[in-house]
Order: sequence, then structure tokens, then C-alpha cells
Amino acid sequence: MPAVEPTRQMLARYAEARGRFPEHASYPAAIVDVSSQRLHVFAGETCVNSYPVSTSRFGTGEKQDSYKTPCGVHCVAEKIGEDAAFAEIFRARKRTHQVARIEPGDNRSDKECITSRILWLAGLEEGRNKGAGVDSHARYIYIHGTDEEGLIGQPASEGCVRMKNRDVMDLFKRLEVSSLVIICE
Repeated sequence: MPAVEPTRQMLARYAEARGRFPEHASYPAAIVDVSSQRLHVFAGETCVNSYPVSTSRFGTGEKQDSYKTPCGVHCVAEKIGEDAAFAEIFRARKRTHQVARIEPGDNRSDKECITSRILWLAGLEEGRNKGAGVDSHARYIYIHGTDEEGLIGQPASEGCVRMKNRDVMDLFKRLEVSSLVIICE
């Protein structure tokens, strides 16, 4: 049972997105709730899991170079790192075969580490998170693991949705390329 239940408003957004994008509706899906810093996973209409996340410390927004987390309806465009080790670092979506040191507590590392798995998102809403100046895929918006696990549960990223490494490895198995990912405030 999820630790935090999705709200009626989130469920309504999910139902609406499945109706607007039927080509994605048969896949498992995720809703990222920025206000609670949680990601809920759905199989059909049932919430099957929930994880704490960290969205951007700069808030939400879709503009390129804003370092904000884009809202709206997305899908998983690519899954990267299926065989990567726990906390293995990626650079430019390539495995480095180096393992990050997990920062204790709310310590920040020297630079943003993308670790364990990458779910690269593509916006589906033209002019909002798809297209010139706002394109989530072109902005390299991912769901990914982090070395700053102590900051999970509060806004801390530079636009992406960060997860604990074990959680993103589990999520990676649950979602598929084409799965809906709805990010809402």
C-alpha cells in the first residue's frame, strides 16, 4: 500500500491524460506530485507503489535553461542503464563504471551526479513541455538516481526528478518506454 495516497485531483489528471493520449494509456504510469515530493506508480487505475522524490530547488517551470521541473503530461522516451551498478555514475547518458559516494544527511555533493538508472522524459503537450524553448526532452529532463539521497523528499534538483538509487532501480522495472509520467503541483 502506498505510504501517501494520490489525491482525487491527481487521479482526475491521470484519467484525463489517458483519454488525451490513448496510445500511452495501456502502459504503467507515474504521477509526480511536486507539493508532496512523491511519485505514485499506477497499473491501470490502481496505485501500486509510491516513492519519495526531489524535484527542482528552483520550483516548477518549462522554459529552457530555467533549471525548473516541467509540469504537464510526459512519457518515458528512453530507458538508460538497465545493467548499471547501484549508484553507478552516468555522464552524458553513458555509464562511467564509477560508483558515487552516497552523501549522508542533507549534505550536498560538489556536482550533480546522475546515478543507477535514467528514465528520459519527453513532453507530450505542444507549447507547454514540447517544442521550441520548452521541450522537456531537449532540456534533458530525467527521472534518475542521485548521490544526495539525504535530500530526497525536498526540492533539491536542477530540474530533473531525483530518486533514491534502490527506488529508481525498482521504478525502472515498473515503467516502460511510452509510459505516461504526469508532473503536477
